[in-house]
Amino acid sequence: MAPSLDVDELVTRAREGQPRAVARLLSLVEDAHPRLRDVVAALTPHTGHARVIGLTGPPGVGKSTSTSMLLGALRQEGKRVGVLAIDPSSPFSGGALLGDRIRMTEHATDEGVFIRSMATRGHLGGLAWATPQSVRVLDAAGFDVILIETVGVGQSEVDVVKLADTTMVLLAPGMGDGIQAAKAGVLEIADVFVVNKADRDGADVTIRDLKNMISLSRREIRGPSWRQPIVRTVASEGVGADALLLALREHAEWLSAHGELARRRQARARAEVEAIALRRLRTELAGLQGGEALETLVKRVVDRDIDPYAAADELVAGLS
Repeated sequence: MAPSLDVDELVTRAREGQPRAVARLLSLVEDAHPRLRDVVAALTPHTGHARVIGLTGPPGVGKSTSTSMLLGALRQEGKRVGVLAIDPSSPFSGGALLGDRIRMTEHATDEGVFIRSMATRGHLGGLAWATPQSVRVLDAAGFDVILIETVGVGQSEVDVVKLADTTMVLLAPGMGDGIQAAKAGVLEIADVFVVNKADRDGADVTIRDLKNMISLSRREIRGPSWRQPIVRTVASEGVGADALLLALREHAEWLSAHGELARRRQARARAEVEAIALRRLRTELAGLQGGEALETLVKRVVDRDIDPYAAADELVAGLS
């Protein structure tokens, strides 16, 4: 974005529903543009209205197909929907490798839908580092629901819970998903379980195993707890969409009734502020004397002239 471009104008155009303006803002976020701070400041007053739903699960369970099905069902309810499909990074271009938009072509011409593939660029946790700010862009642009589909990378996918109001965990029969679920800790983060490809053999076994594990892993928490429903779907045929919408609606009502929505959004803001502060600190530390201060301390630690804690104290003191 050229320095002369009016940030407020760009935000206004995005709020008017202009897809190019929304795409431009998302590009500024992904590129960590120097004027990103101005963009976020202009967006923030218009946020806080969208419902954020995360979809995660092991590879091959049909996350993109399920996202497309859910997207269609939400559109039938008249909701404007934004989709952030988080893809592995290309090792050559750094861009999104899978291009989930290709799998959602049926929604490509719908003016009430905006789909963006984002590269993780090596960020662990199944989410791109820019995802929190991208959610802010779509929220400010007036989308009612934001779907975040994460990379299927197993145990590191659980970061989606830090961003979503509701987290859906997708499993499928015949893939050893029960064991995978337990290992990945998804029982801890799931608000709604979806057993996709439920027309296949083994679906009943997968559901039974899930029910057993949910019962065994119930955590004692203060106040009313949410019992995760298990929804059967065949996303490729649109089967189970209504049941899934019902489960999501019931969870939204539970979140509001028990104050959990506010708690989750406060936790999301806390994590975002900490991430921005740490990123800034790393930049400032790297800039101390052109980075020489850190390297000098590193060498002293290796030479055992100073211990790591003392080195860290000295480095932090240099910031002030």
